[in-house]
Amino acid sequence: MPSDDLLDKVKKLREITGVGFKDCKNAIDENNGDIDKSVEFLRKKGIAKASKRMGRTAAEGVVCISEKDNEFSIIEINSETDFVAKNKEFIKFAEEVAQLALIKKGIMEDILTSNMKNNKTVKDSLVDLISKIGEKINIRRSSHVGNNKLLNFSYMHSSLQKNVGKLGVLLSIETSKSKNEISDFGKQLAMQVAASTPLAIDKSGLDQSILNKEKEIITEELKNSGKDDKIIDKIAIGKLNKFINDNTLLNQEWIMDPKKKVKDILKDFAGKDKMLIKNFVRFKVGEGV
Repeated sequence: MPSDDLLDKVKKLREITGVGFKDCKNAIDENNGDIDKSVEFLRKKGIAKASKRMGRTAAEGVVCISEKDNEFSIIEINSETDFVAKNKEFIKFAEEVAQLALIKKGIMEDILTSNMKNNKTVKDSLVDLISKIGEKINIRRSSHVGNNKLLNFSYMHSSLQKNVGKLGVLLSIETSKSKNEISDFGKQLAMQVAASTPLAIDKSGLDQSILNKEKEIITEELKNSGKDDKIIDKIAIGKLNKFINDNTLLNQEWIMDPKKKVKDILKDFAGKDKMLIKNFVRFKVGEGV
């Protein structure tokens, strides 16, 4: 009879890939219980396809945004349970830390040593909160955007309250237009990032190691499916280009009109003016943990 630990791993792998119990158990056995290697194993076998479910989520908590005068901070604070993530004291703590992240430009070391309203540092206040709530709590990551030459926007999905939720996005645009002119459009672009999970703005922003790994997986899958070696490279290039388009913001289908790409919508909206997406930050609670 399989152990509880093995069954838990098989269950988690099924949730990530959508693949049946037998194949998941085999993958876990073949890869000594390593979840990430098991996902890759199933993809190479052609059993599992790349999907957004593969963005593993193994932690609860909140994402919190703070803003002032075209300057934004975003933080993720993790807890063990969703119950704690909705705790008023936990959320109040997250909001204050996000405000300090704005002042400290998102630099984690400076945030942790900053004093809170209780005259204790964030680091010490975190220890107190852990002792009081009885769960492990972690300030996982922080980022910041704020440049006078750029116009910045934010979007919070699945909000628990204003600027507190499970998925937050910051987005920066360089343009000759005013913020009032592009306010709605900037918000829509931030929503695009939230919904479509791009890895980069365009191909140049993709890590070459990611492309190499994806090509390796695609090639192995094609070989295992019995494709002729003579056409594997050609098919692999097509599949890799689709991966690039799906994972780069400018080449994605526009969520409000899938017949057009984001770069087409951007060009149409800009008209004779300059408009470039310069940066985006996307934090989803627990993603990649």
